[in-house]
Amino acid sequence: MLVELAVRDLGVIAELRLVLGTGMTAVTGETGAGKTMVVDAIELLVGGRADPLLVRTGAEEAWVEGRFVRPGATGDEAEVVVARAIPRSGRSRAYVDGRLATAGELAELGAALVDLHGQHAHQSLLHPGAQRAALDRFGDVDLAPLAEARRAVQAIVDELATMGGDERARARELDLVRYQVAEIEGAALSGPDEDEALEVEEDALADATAHREAAALALAALSGDGETGAAEGAVSAADAVGAAVAAVAGRAPFRAAEGRLRAVAAEVTDVAGELRAAGEAIDEDPERLDRVRERRQLLRDLRRKYGETVGEVIAEGDRLAARLAQLEDHDRRAAELDDQLALARKAEAAAAAVVAEARRAAAAPLAARIQANLVELAMPKAEVAVSVGGDDPGDEVEILLAANPGTPPLPLAKVASGGELARTMLALRLVLTDAPPTLVFDEVDAGIGGSAALAVGRSLARLATQHQVLVVTHLPQVAAYADAHVQVAKQSDEATTVSQVTVLDHAERVVELSRML
Repeated sequence: MLVELAVRDLGVIAELRLVLGTGMTAVTGETGAGKTMVVDAIELLVGGRADPLLVRTGAEEAWVEGRFVRPGATGDEAEVVVARAIPRSGRSRAYVDGRLATAGELAELGAALVDLHGQHAHQSLLHPGAQRAALDRFGDVDLAPLAEARRAVQAIVDELATMGGDERARARELDLVRYQVAEIEGAALSGPDEDEALEVEEDALADATAHREAAALALAALSGDGETGAAEGAVSAADAVGAAVAAVAGRAPFRAAEGRLRAVAAEVTDVAGELRAAGEAIDEDPERLDRVRERRQLLRDLRRKYGETVGEVIAEGDRLAARLAQLEDHDRRAAELDDQLALARKAEAAAAAVVAEARRAAAAPLAARIQANLVELAMPKAEVAVSVGGDDPGDEVEILLAANPGTPPLPLAKVASGGELARTMLALRLVLTDAPPTLVFDEVDAGIGGSAALAVGRSLARLATQHQVLVVTHLPQVAAYADAHVQVAKQSDEATTVSQVTVLDHAERVVELSRML
């Protein structure tokens, strides 16, 4: 609900800060005092049109700010602060919790917070979708089976769409996918690491002579063997380590060093054997080198087309194979899906017929309930109808009103009188419990008085047991039902005219109600 409203330089209001509570709040004052400016301020907060003419004379910018409390996601209450700046020239600005927002975002948020009834445009029940939802709630129309049937139809339609478009497009895709699958399968990829293994092999084959010479040199250095043995008089690594072992063998101070030297000697012998075996295993094989290079080029071509790595190419091949199977099985699967779709559409039509029947059955009782409330609200000659049109499920729901005898029923959005529209909205709200937390009524008492005004007051008070209700009224019979009373008074001097807004205590309410009487 709206717990605080702050206004600056809007119309005749120079400065206003209003703290509001639950229940019903009446806003009263002399004609022209600026009562409607309070409603205009709330309308601006929920995305209403920002007219520069609303800026107070002598000011450069009007500012409106509202603090709302609404249920949070965890069940506790959450605050949201909405603000609007209207400059005398240029575009208006909107803020939600201090963050810049568009007027559209403000309107979307405002639709969940406030509903305005009267001469203003922000009335959710004027929209066809809201009227349809209202009829469904009133008639307890079960939409779940229809929604489920529509989901089933859409799932089949989506699957049909993935199977390919027209026959020519499908044939083109089939040729392409078949070629791609053959290309990947023809490569006979051994695994995701094939390219790395080939890279190692290519390196060995491409420099075989140099590799063998390097092995021989290393072997000669270690053991002194081989055709490229060490220079005359040179000592091999194995001989040097052996001499060191002989020098310290059996001497207690060098026992640890002796053990390590013997380990080095064994390691040198092992490494020499590995070098000899590796060198002898390297053969020059130009044909194998050519085959390895051709294979690596093939893998590069596949990666360029189907993935960054060989593993991704394999995965894409699996996907394409599945798609190929689907395309080749198209005719059988398409016929199967067509049969399923026909059955699903029949189920959808049956569910739509049930919804349409329920809506048409609820239309007359809803109209009767609204019309009965209008009788109490000083519109005894009004006639209300609820039209359910369009193909099943009858989505074209419209509430029609003939305010006076001899006039044709018109959609609520085309009702000319703000007072008649506001009372119709009040009558509808009395039937429906689902609404935004804050309801604002302006001109709801236009053209009535006496016992009819008492009925309007009682109805608003009843509505205020479930919602926060703000009502701008000229009638003491209506204002007397309010839980709180706000007076708007105009003060003028030779230079300026401003309005003061005051929350009245009990004694001041008596004086204001007496003035209104």
